[in-house]
Amino acid sequence: MKIILTTLNSRYTHSSIGLRYLYANLKDLQQDSKILEFSINDAIQTIAEKLLFEEPQIIGIGVYIWNVTYVSELIHIIKKISPETIIILGGPEVTHEPFRVNLDVADYIVQGEGEDSFYKLCSQLVNKENVESRIVKMSMPSLKELIFPYQYYTDDDIKNRYIYVEISRGCPFACEFCLSSMDEKVRAFNLDEVLGEFQKLWDRGARNFKFVDRTFNINIKTANKILDFFLEKDEPYFAHFEVIPDHFPDSLKEKIKLFPHGALQLEIGIQTLNLEIANNISRQLKLDKIKQNIRFLENETEAHIHLDLIVGLPGESLESFGANLDKLVSLSSCEIQLGILKKLSGTFINRHDIEHGMVYSDIPPYDILKNNQLSFNDIQIMKRFARFWDLTYNSGNFKNSVKLIWGDGSVYENFYAFGIWMYGETDSTWKISLQRLGELLFKYLTKVKKLDPQNVSDLMLKDMMKLKGRAIPSYLKPYSDNFKIESKKGSSGFNKRQS
Repeated sequence: MKIILTTLNSRYTHSSIGLRYLYANLKDLQQDSKILEFSINDAIQTIAEKLLFEEPQIIGIGVYIWNVTYVSELIHIIKKISPETIIILGGPEVTHEPFRVNLDVADYIVQGEGEDSFYKLCSQLVNKENVESRIVKMSMPSLKELIFPYQYYTDDDIKNRYIYVEISRGCPFACEFCLSSMDEKVRAFNLDEVLGEFQKLWDRGARNFKFVDRTFNINIKTANKILDFFLEKDEPYFAHFEVIPDHFPDSLKEKIKLFPHGALQLEIGIQTLNLEIANNISRQLKLDKIKQNIRFLENETEAHIHLDLIVGLPGESLESFGANLDKLVSLSSCEIQLGILKKLSGTFINRHDIEHGMVYSDIPPYDILKNNQLSFNDIQIMKRFARFWDLTYNSGNFKNSVKLIWGDGSVYENFYAFGIWMYGETDSTWKISLQRLGELLFKYLTKVKKLDPQNVSDLMLKDMMKLKGRAIPSYLKPYSDNFKIESKKGSSGFNKRQS
């Protein structure tokens, strides 16, 4: 019996640690098994063709919020062509009910951590044993007994993709919008064994490590040892961690200070700074510690910081969200990801539905559509706000000039007005070229905000001419001579050859 393990990653540079865990723990069935990965950008019929070319008897598919609609189509095609092929689904989108995408044509569903359950189910099918239920309920394998998956990253993976790794599973917090709130506790792998696996990856050339742990810095002793692993390396690397914002003791801070520029990325889920709203969703906030630690990371380290805020939390107004954004921008110049609240199956956020009038889409990604505080139009405006924020602020292409939008005023209020104007000019938030985006920003700053064109041009040139050899955009050329004259005095560092 041939078993194919597959999923559709959100992009080519991503890889699936989940498939490799399943494969590593297939025991006697592994020799007749194979991993085939795709991305959501691949044609679904082509994926089906490649899977069925292997003539598998079982196809196991990892289902996530970003691929569930594609997986539904894929199952439909496979079953039309090869109805005898057994399809087993696993992953977050099938771990909790209700299922909001039609997956009924799949044969079996494995819920929760699947290493033990998937192997047992496949063994039953291979041996033609009776399977009691189509849905295999959640079970937690012993981390001590699991075989690590890291040897099953190929050389091509190591060369071209992020390598996903973990040192623990679970989350100690109970934030109601998050699937991790369903975990009972944090369980840790044997650290020395994990570090040995990481060293093997390093020796094979791996340099891009993304840790999937929900709270990397919950155990400071462990976190420090992991950081030491990277600090001892003498070649460039990239390590990404998701951290909690209020737990940075001095020992951890001293380690983080040692990382060079570009080596360390920290993702910090803020979500809201409003204590009342945080309490609504069972989220713990220590505001003084959070502010102190963000300032530390901003001013004393070279780490790349990624902060998260959510629009649409129960009871939170746009004014409250705006105050959150204003505060974060005042604390740090780092990337701030603005997300729209999602209602994931199994989470406790649904307990607010009646009191706060929460209405969500049943189509992935299950975004909120409206509530008592925000109308559907408000949500739409904020989705566009988030997109334009990504294009201008988070992209880094307009690091200095984008700040002219708000000057000394409210970031939120001024960028809100900019977003309304931008959408009026483009009637779109996609397929806006960098040239067009810069032209629109210049137009807004000079025509709407009525700022001095020369000053605006100087800042935009400073932003946009960072890459040697880049041509000066046509809309800035009338002001570039003055910029060059200033650069000769050392104000910008650019010379005539570069421009």
